[in-house]
Amino acid sequence: MAKKQKAAVDNRHYDVIVAPHITEKSTLLSENNAVVFKVAGDATKPEIKAAVEAIFDVNVTNVNTIVQKGKTKRWKGAPYQRSDMKKAIVTLKAGQSIDVTEGAKA
Repeated sequence: MAKKQKAAVDNRHYDVIVAPHITEKSTLLSENNAVVFKVAGDATKPEIKAAVEAIFDVNVTNVNTIVQKGKTKRWKGAPYQRSDMKKAIVTLKAGQSIDVTEGAKA
């Protein structure tokens, strides 16, 4: 049997994964082999999985997505709406991890 080919890093992968989402809750999730990313609003779960596997060279077991609706805020009395944000909780295979502070490999 032939070895599985590594997925080539495509420019679309960098459009899917916007940034890591670093909060207290996401840090607690890292104990369970999970990492939280801000992703593009139109990104699907298979696209997110392919992007994380290609960029960070890890095996993804599960992807959960959340759409956080933008809050209505006020500035100088005038209301405005924050943008909606889509987040992905990516669960990794046991024994693997992503250090979000070092960034993606080139």
